[in-house]
Amino acid sequence: MKRMKTVLALFTLIGLNINSFGQASSSDSSNGTSVKLEVLAKDDNKPNVLFIAVDDLNDFVNCLNGSIKVPTPNIDRLANQGVLFTNAHCQAPICGPSRASIMTGLLPTTSGNYLQLKDTSIAKSNKATKECIFMPDYFEQHGYKTMAVGKIYHNGDRAKTFDEYGGGFEWMGPKPEVRFKYDPSKIEGKIGSTQTDWGAYPKYDSSMTDYKSAAWAVNQLNKEHEKPFFMAVGFVRPHVPWYAPQKWFDMFPIDSIKLPPYNKNDYDDIPEMGKIVSNAPQMPTTEELIKSGEWKYAVQAYMACIAFVDAQIGKVLDELENSEYANNTIVVLWSDHGYHLGEKNRFAKQALWERDTRTLLIFKPLNAKGGVKCAQPVQLIDMYPTLVEMCKLPANKMNEGHSLTSLFSEPSQRWPHPAMTFYGVGNFSIRNFHYRLIQYEDGSQELYDITKDPNEWSNMAKLDNLKGVIDELKSHIPKEWAPLSPYSYYNFNEYFKEKIKQ
Repeated sequence: MKRMKTVLALFTLIGLNINSFGQASSSDSSNGTSVKLEVLAKDDNKPNVLFIAVDDLNDFVNCLNGSIKVPTPNIDRLANQGVLFTNAHCQAPICGPSRASIMTGLLPTTSGNYLQLKDTSIAKSNKATKECIFMPDYFEQHGYKTMAVGKIYHNGDRAKTFDEYGGGFEWMGPKPEVRFKYDPSKIEGKIGSTQTDWGAYPKYDSSMTDYKSAAWAVNQLNKEHEKPFFMAVGFVRPHVPWYAPQKWFDMFPIDSIKLPPYNKNDYDDIPEMGKIVSNAPQMPTTEELIKSGEWKYAVQAYMACIAFVDAQIGKVLDELENSEYANNTIVVLWSDHGYHLGEKNRFAKQALWERDTRTLLIFKPLNAKGGVKCAQPVQLIDMYPTLVEMCKLPANKMNEGHSLTSLFSEPSQRWPHPAMTFYGVGNFSIRNFHYRLIQYEDGSQELYDITKDPNEWSNMAKLDNLKGVIDELKSHIPKEWAPLSPYSYYNFNEYFKEKIKQ
């Protein structure tokens, strides 16, 4: 009703009369009036976009087939209403370059943004990044109002690409004065820093950043927007520290916690370069947490954070469904990469294995039949061209992803595009329906049949009968690699410290 009132008012302002059949006429037959009417009708029919991001969320959500299933009724509801991509992968296994790739539509091999970087540096890397149009800017150029809150880029929206940004509130906080369980600065042999810690904190949901981001989004959905909107809502949990109020921990009694699969001899067939690249010297290891008795408590905290953020997502989805925008809003929900919770002796992302690259991706198109699952390999970079097509905007020729709209109706079709992930120059993984190939800059490789070996415990890269599989997967890797952006910063381990120096 609010929108109809606005339309009527605008018709009046441009001198139009509405007859009893709802048709517009005007005593002024000039071209100007006709153009105004055409633009008004066109804008009014454009769908809105609700773009929901979740930080560091792996496949523990209930609607995916992870080794642990956390009750996520709100994420599940959206999956049941739309299209769930069960084989979606990031283009970089850390926040900054993953989000930069999503928002620019460029692969790291084109942008040079392989490693961590500030929002304000994304466009500075090279000629391609200077010429590309960021996703919010592209929608603005085609008549949209863009809004955001929370973590969309690595630093929120310091790139200033949204018309309106609601802020980041306490960001990864609030935090206690003293850590509860983990502080690498106090542990002999640990090198580097991390926010990793876990425990019940603060007392109230209302103190949490994601609670405030959800409230901001709900408020926006209660407003009248004259233009179609693109609204991005970025939630920070379950990014470390794994803090949430006690009630979310109470959902998962410690005696009921199931641990992820772990093979003590997992690294026996992993090449040396794989161990060097994935080394996380500041992070806890599984062996350490087994010894301290903390593994279950760390998993419990991660699960509590997932349950908490699912509830915040639910508030936004509920408000959308009860708003005047319910029937004209596309929803997409995604996370920037996965996370290890003890598999491969690590509690980290920052690697090229399945647990690091695989993530959540759900689209809810207009008039969706719902309940669709697609197991084809897709990429987060595919969101940009998909949304452009869904909103009937002109294609952005610089987009390097592929529109997924054909998979909405034919999820089992032959999909020719594998999913690619890059972690520094020369290190990549490539995933098709069956296999994951990882290759490091020295040429050493890992190959896993994920359909038979989902934990990646048996490296088959040296088997002669699979050479054809490796060659086919490698054929998709870009032939040219942009140099690492000079604006990168990343002191995660000794390997990357040396790369940054170079």
